Amino acid sequence: MVQQYQSPVRVYKHPFEMVMAAYEKRFPTCEMIPVFVGCDILSDVESEDKATHVVERRCKLNVDAPRLLKRMVGFDYIYFVQKNALNRKERSLKISAHNESFSSRVLVNETCQYTVHPDNPNWTCFEQTASMEIKSFFGFESTVEKIAMKQYTANIKKGKEIIEYYLNELQTNGVKYIPTWAEENPHLVASQSSSNSTVSTASNTLMEDLTETSATDKLEEDYIEHILGVLQPIEESKLIQLRKWLADTHNGKIPRDDHILRFLRSRDFHFEKAKEFLCQSLSWRKQHQVDRILSNWKAPETLEKYYIGGWHHYGTDHRPIYVLRLGQMDTKGLLKSVGEEQILRHVIYIMEQGLQKCRESSVLRNKPMSSWTCLLDLEGLNMRHLWRPGVQALLRIIEVIEANYPETMARLLIVRSPRVFPVLWTLISPFIDEKTSSKFMMYTGTDYLECGGLVDYIPTEFIPDFLGGVSKCDIPEGGPVPKSLYKTEWEKGDGVALWEDTIYKSANVLKGAPHEVLVEVPERDCVITWDFDSVKGDVTFTLFHSTHPLGKSTLSTHNAYCHVINNAGCIEEDTHMTLGKDYTIMEAGIVCREGESVQGSHIARKPGSYVLQWKYHGGQPQSSTVQDVLYQVTHNPKSKVIYYHELLPSENFRGSMTSLESCQSAFSALSHVTTSS
Repeated sequence: MVQQYQSPVRVYKHPFEMVMAAYEKRFPTCEMIPVFVGCDILSDVESEDKATHVVERRCKLNVDAPRLLKRMVGFDYIYFVQKNALNRKERSLKISAHNESFSSRVLVNETCQYTVHPDNPNWTCFEQTASMEIKSFFGFESTVEKIAMKQYTANIKKGKEIIEYYLNELQTNGVKYIPTWAEENPHLVASQSSSNSTVSTASNTLMEDLTETSATDKLEEDYIEHILGVLQPIEESKLIQLRKWLADTHNGKIPRDDHILRFLRSRDFHFEKAKEFLCQSLSWRKQHQVDRILSNWKAPETLEKYYIGGWHHYGTDHRPIYVLRLGQMDTKGLLKSVGEEQILRHVIYIMEQGLQKCRESSVLRNKPMSSWTCLLDLEGLNMRHLWRPGVQALLRIIEVIEANYPETMARLLIVRSPRVFPVLWTLISPFIDEKTSSKFMMYTGTDYLECGGLVDYIPTEFIPDFLGGVSKCDIPEGGPVPKSLYKTEWEKGDGVALWEDTIYKSANVLKGAPHEVLVEVPERDCVITWDFDSVKGDVTFTLFHSTHPLGKSTLSTHNAYCHVINNAGCIEEDTHMTLGKDYTIMEAGIVCREGESVQGSHIARKPGSYVLQWKYHGGQPQSSTVQDVLYQVTHNPKSKVIYYHELLPSENFRGSMTSLESCQSAFSALSHVTTSS
């Protein structure tokens, strides 16, 4: 395996000649580099006009390695060969180094160069590249690699400190300025004779081996620190490598540096993983024209009015804050009125706004800012929000955000989570990256207003009023989405609201012939959930529990534990079963009017057979004319429902069973208002 390192451009705000004088003080030994024991000069060639000077040294290093490892491989010191090619006329120093010890097992190559800053002749730039390949090392390859990288990064950090130290020492000793070669040799400046301008063959070879790159393609160390934040040397190297690869493969068109850095961080600075991850996202952005969304897209009026979220001031760390009141949002109504694609696009729009606000905050505060805080209020969250298409849409949104906006959320502050939250978390947590989920902070009750709560991240004057603060939050009030805004795309065939890949089933409920679904519960504390709409007529929903096994001969398999009972086999009309003895009503009949929706759940305290029943609910005829009687004789009254149900294993909810009690078989406040609209 080959390890690569590429440094950013380090800038010394001193002339090249002063930096060279400081650099020479490192030899033959340097107290500030304890691993550098000493060096021997192998060759020293200087041109007659002193314009070029090439020195080759054999350096002795005392590597900080375990004593046992040193004894096993039989070494105390490591030897490197270093060649310095100084060109005073062009004001540049090019350095190459390679290991002499264990060169058949480990290959280390390093190149460095000091040059004049392209924009300021009184400043000096330093760059460094290195590679290390471990072929074999007595079975200690991994250990040697870790030791080498640790030693190397430590020396990188020390390098700048040492040069700065000797620069200060020179100035303290009265050396403020050193003339350039051109100033010392004005009579030779105009002459371009080969004898006075040619470096030795060895020097030429070295310089040809060093690839020159455009200054505009390079990142300066100060830029990284002030614009992107403090990075470790290896992290800086990965950023520069990925940036260069993108420039080479994308015709010079590369994303912002902070964007590249987010993808590297999300993959722990693993170059190949980050490269693949970023390229997929760049293709996605191009395909969906995401870079133009802030200027070219406007949210539908329904989203602007009923999507209860918005930006709200800045946190204590000056990060933008986004407030989302998911518990109060009519997610089902939004999906039916604008569709999943528009909601997803709206979320992408919000994410792009967040990136823009981070950049604005960085400029305003003169501090790197690449992520924001999200305040999530879950008050009002109920089984209605667990409507399967809604959960599927949420999972898709999470998938898109995870794939294209990594490391954009500094923290997620969750407040007022209701008792149904464990169900939702069980459904979505497998799709959330572990690093992302570690940023979730949940507050129960009202402790979020105390020390250690929201005040740690949000200034007291900016805590929203609906959470007990004093700041008015400028976000939509929301509410139930009127059914008049629902799109007709949801209707298929005879008006049953289904998706192409729907998990919902439809059933006709005839008068006198209820539709029933059998759910076999294998153990106590499983959770039965249901979600249904009455798309035609009115129905009454009831949940039964039978102490006796129901006849499997009349059932058609639905899944491992769920079966559909033949409509002719109504549990209430079975002459062999008695209410209160053979079966009991677990959830009293709920009347669902045409066009209404019902979501609910029940904790099965006993194993056995549970029956979900939908019964036709019809009132008395308004008149008894001959025509009405004839119609009733020739037309069998019926209703139609679409439904989905699920049995959730108890192991997913052990320890939180009582938290689900509030969800049992009733209209939530939001669903009740919605169905009445």
